[in-house]
Amino acid sequence: MPGRQHDPRLVVRDLVQAVVPYDERESADQQWVLDWIDAGHPLFRTAKPATPHRHLAVYAALLDEAARTLMLVDHAKAKAWLLPGGHVDPQENPQVTVVRELDEELKIAPPFHLRLGSAPFFLTVTETRPPHSHTDVTLWFVFSASQQQEIVPDLAEFSVCRWFALNDTAAWVGEFDPQMFRFMAKLTSALELAPVG
Repeated sequence: MPGRQHDPRLVVRDLVQAVVPYDERESADQQWVLDWIDAGHPLFRTAKPATPHRHLAVYAALLDEAARTLMLVDHAKAKAWLLPGGHVDPQENPQVTVVRELDEELKIAPPFHLRLGSAPFFLTVTETRPPHSHTDVTLWFVFSASQQQEIVPDLAEFSVCRWFALNDTAAWVGEFDPQMFRFMAKLTSALELAPVG
């Protein structure tokens, strides 16, 4: 019988359980995700663009803690500023997914954030915008990065990468993931950084 670390459903459940909720919304989302996993529903996207309707995704938050900046990408399909990331492949560990996505999308291999670790820091359950609306169950991981490091963006995914200052509210203009500012509040609180807005 395979061990817990080899059962994809249990691996995902352990990662979800490791998140320490920041607010009531995240606590409710965490419980919803645990119930979804325990009910035996399919967890992974098996066909593009959105089969099954609910499936796992990951975000990689690239944080330059010294500069107090976070890197976002201008995502071509979503038409919004998002963190790099993507869908979890069938049977894949989301920790592997998020590292793979950074390599594929930006050609970088930064370390997980030293203090926040390799577990997901934040989780969300979000209905995406049309066309092909579906529910992304997203695990948000935090990485230590630098504004000075070389980044080679995948131009099929996005054309612009930009570092946003955590304490410059004027810079946060445009479309973002609907849960971005909740994530920012949790991040700045956990690391005692200057908050956004």
